Amino acid sequence: MLKIDYDVEYDNRARVPEHPAIFARWDKDAAAYREEASRAGRAELGLAYGPSERQFIDLFKPEKDAGAVALFIHGGYWRALHPSAFSHVARGLNAHGVTVGVAGYDLCPKVTVADIIGQMRAATLYLWKRFGKCVFVYGHSAGGHLAGAMLATDWTKFGPGAPADLVPAAYSVSGVFDLTPLLHASMNADLRLDEKQAHAVSPVFWPVPAGRVFDSLVGGIESSEFIRQAKIIVDAWQAKAQTRFEIIAGANHFTAIDPLSDPQSAMTARMLELCRRT
Repeated sequence: MLKIDYDVEYDNRARVPEHPAIFARWDKDAAAYREEASRAGRAELGLAYGPSERQFIDLFKPEKDAGAVALFIHGGYWRALHPSAFSHVARGLNAHGVTVGVAGYDLCPKVTVADIIGQMRAATLYLWKRFGKCVFVYGHSAGGHLAGAMLATDWTKFGPGAPADLVPAAYSVSGVFDLTPLLHASMNADLRLDEKQAHAVSPVFWPVPAGRVFDSLVGGIESSEFIRQAKIIVDAWQAKAQTRFEIIAGANHFTAIDPLSDPQSAMTARMLELCRRT
């Protein structure tokens, strides 16, 4: 049996050597969208949902409100990147009347993955309390993991008065749902997971969110482990939840999310369909 090199499989920056240019493009597009939305009075930046500096939401409102609310969660292996690099992601759904919050969270090793799950629950509850509506959650990479965690949460245990299905639908691009392989990767020096903890924060091992909807997508030229990760959550949940697996042809781990900011993309159209379920 061939031994898997988990550092190779999960090191997306090494697999995509042009990632600095992609990150620079994200920063530029995000800054431009923040300026555009702020100038139009459609942005509320730095809304605190928790006590720490990174626990905030940048809220982007549509020109014509269709009533739906969404939360985007960025990636970075729970230990890198900043929500300000993803403001432009809101453009896709904003164009169709959806209010979008882009959330920040504290990073490992300052906090644990379990702590970050708790912070995203707090961010989701913040939006529910603000708008009084269920929330569609979408995310990339670690954010895809967190989107799955939000879908599989029994909200009655975390928010007084919140409906059990506060997140009826969620959408993940290049998510990681079984964190146990990361025990064998060098990044675990920051994540600080042991076998029990990795199992506990892996949505693939959680009770199936019955009746809810989850889409899991992955880039076609991502590693075999990322493709496997995107598929296992669909296989684990499909008996009781409505699940969908898709490979994005020709996309790497970073370009896979480009369609999120395009109002006319098939990805945005699918997310809009899911938003309407909320």
